[in-house]
Amino acid sequence: MTLRTTLTAVSALTASLCLTAPALADPPRLETKGDTQQLIVNGKPMLMIAGELSNSASSSAAYMEPHWKRLKDMNLDTVLTPVSWELIEPTEGTFDWSSVDSQIKAARANDLKLVVLWFGAWKNSMSTYVPAWVKRDQQRFPRAQLPNGQGVEILSTFGAETLKADQRAYAALMAHLKAVDSKDNTVVMVQVENEIGMLPVARDYSAAANAAYREPVPAELVNYLVAHKDALVPGMRRMWLERGARTSGSWDDLFGGGDASAEVFAAWHYARFADQLAAAGKAAYPIPMYVNVALNRPGRIPGEYPSGGPLPHLLDVWKAGGPHLDFLAPDIYFPNFVDIVNGYKRPDNVLFIPEAHNASNPVAAANAFYAIGQLDAIGFGPFSIDSVDEEPGGLKDAYGVLQQLKPYILDAQGTDRMVGFKPRQLYDETLVYEPETRDVGPYRFTIAYADIQKPVANPGADASQPGTTAAIAAAGGMIIQTGPEEYLIAGQGITVTFKPRADASALAGIDSAWEGHYDATGKWVAQRLLNGDQTHQGRHVRLGTGQWQIQRLKLYTYK
Repeated sequence: MTLRTTLTAVSALTASLCLTAPALADPPRLETKGDTQQLIVNGKPMLMIAGELSNSASSSAAYMEPHWKRLKDMNLDTVLTPVSWELIEPTEGTFDWSSVDSQIKAARANDLKLVVLWFGAWKNSMSTYVPAWVKRDQQRFPRAQLPNGQGVEILSTFGAETLKADQRAYAALMAHLKAVDSKDNTVVMVQVENEIGMLPVARDYSAAANAAYREPVPAELVNYLVAHKDALVPGMRRMWLERGARTSGSWDDLFGGGDASAEVFAAWHYARFADQLAAAGKAAYPIPMYVNVALNRPGRIPGEYPSGGPLPHLLDVWKAGGPHLDFLAPDIYFPNFVDIVNGYKRPDNVLFIPEAHNASNPVAAANAFYAIGQLDAIGFGPFSIDSVDEEPGGLKDAYGVLQQLKPYILDAQGTDRMVGFKPRQLYDETLVYEPETRDVGPYRFTIAYADIQKPVANPGADASQPGTTAAIAAAGGMIIQTGPEEYLIAGQGITVTFKPRADASALAGIDSAWEGHYDATGKWVAQRLLNGDQTHQGRHVRLGTGQWQIQRLKLYTYK
């Protein structure tokens, strides 16, 4: 069956579905704004205030039925949801769209958008979401192998039939989405595979992989390294330059042999597979597509983590091998969130965090504020959102504030009028929480965290208790300039002071500081006019621990 005949069959099948095929509209896209990109949906910029479902949730419409409204009530506007190959093509060439259509209908009914996670050839390295007819035919769909020849539950990137079959299924899915959703744009993006990477060794050791490893490094990769020599990520730059920045030779010649070159080899072939998948999908329906990554722990060798995914030290390999991919996105469960996201925000890579700490973790909200405010992230999504939607904790309130601020965030993206902040944690969970400064408009703001003037104690204490390490880790926020001397400050657990930037001898005072919120129409609803003890007699703005809130601030300068 060819790709063309598959798409023809999909079009015919769509006509019989309960979802009416709408008129074609502009598909979702990424568009440059200032020094970043925005997601454009139905002609307007969108910020994804999101959550990702647990892996098996979307396989059952009955399971999901009570969750959709609860997710909306949590102040989400986007749900990241798996679509698995085994469900949509249980028999080769015959597609069942019921699991896809039920999610689109439910999302529309609850005014939610979807990001589809394609669980095709790989999910968390393994190949367990492929149909049974793929699993059982090892000759046609070969497995990756260990050095001793033992196969693993991971399909080889060197299976030509594997790529063709995955492409057909993925292109059929994209054609179906175009047919049933191009007017509404309920589905705004698609993730290509999930957390690609080789385990438990650095690369595939099948006969086909070994033969490819003996071949020269492809010219496309070498040409990319040469063209981007001064901008390569430190790990790749060091690996290549220390060996003379060679422009021809084997993988061992260019990258040093052992696990290092084996992982670059694996990354190249995973990237090429994903890119060809994305190209087939975009030929059917060209909406934004990305690949996510399971990050590597410090001190681990390739294969002890998923080797060859779009990891921080392999971003250049993926950029060279995946031109049809719009961006690469980190899944972040490690404490060093600030360090990780700063590596993925690049001129050629918009930031999106599709999967992060579970929503019940109070750090998740602070991470969202930092990524969106400081790095213009187009979205943020804690994992297993369906497991906490009955008791969402502080994430619901934090997301409510982000929803209120969304028009101002979208307006400020790509400019210097918005900043975000949170305490930096190291991988070993050490907190770095000295006061930070941010320049916004004519003022320099200094941010201190979570009442740090109080003794820090009880490391495991509730994050709502001021002065504890838990409270400091969960603190954060953002500042958005809305006028010459007017600002929105949002967050929790922060104390903010300010000083004029232009004149070192001048001082800044508070003209007014209002607490309040924006209603459903976007109108500001003022509450208390803060002064006296609440502003330290005009010296600071304080947003207390445990309550995500907004203050509207107007400053003035005096001597």
